[in-house]
Amino acid sequence: MTTTPLPLKPEITTTNISSASNAVLKNISWQTYQAMLADMGDHRSIRLAYDLGTLEIKMPLEFHEAINRLLERIIVTLTEELELDIKSFGSTTFNRKDLEVGVEPDSCFYIQNAHLVRRFQIDIEKDPAPDLVVEVDVHSSSIRRLDIYKQLGVPEIWRYTRTGIKIYNLRDSEYIEQEYSVTFPIMSGEVLERFLALSESTDDNKLIREFRAWLRQRLSQQKPK
Repeated sequence: MTTTPLPLKPEITTTNISSASNAVLKNISWQTYQAMLADMGDHRSIRLAYDLGTLEIKMPLEFHEAINRLLERIIVTLTEELELDIKSFGSTTFNRKDLEVGVEPDSCFYIQNAHLVRRFQIDIEKDPAPDLVVEVDVHSSSIRRLDIYKQLGVPEIWRYTRTGIKIYNLRDSEYIEQEYSVTFPIMSGEVLERFLALSESTDDNKLIREFRAWLRQRLSQQKPK
């Protein structure tokens, strides 16, 4: 839901927010946003996004997290089979004080630029943005977050909704929806949807085994004979 804009006090914590809440607050200062991050700490399920005075608060629920974890496993499997480097940073907080934006993706990955971030602390003002971000939209929309990712320079986003998966690529400072991933050209939104649909009737490990078998078959078909 969207609340009526209210002034947010730094002392607000996760205990003040309902587990089903998705709120958007206006006229929030950068200092208040930073105070809220510090007050909530790192070990929390709530995710925040900040864009020039607008603060979004998202509390992911069970279905949201299940889809997010499956997509994360699919991405890791892709990098294994394609022999690509990967650094997963989950829902790390990315803040740019100079732009007054901050965001915590559902999942994010360094793949093409994995070799540039071989440490446990990311400085988004100096380091590149994640190569791939996952956003799961079940009870809230990540559309407003796309502008933040655009400012950070995230090249690719996988956005899950109840109607399917959309793949976005950053081109000429705008996100363009496309059929196939740039990071994984073998992967389309249609294929991702097909395997996620299996999660209703099978366990996660079996789903990943079936995905790995499909991927190996596709890769073998692409090899020159």
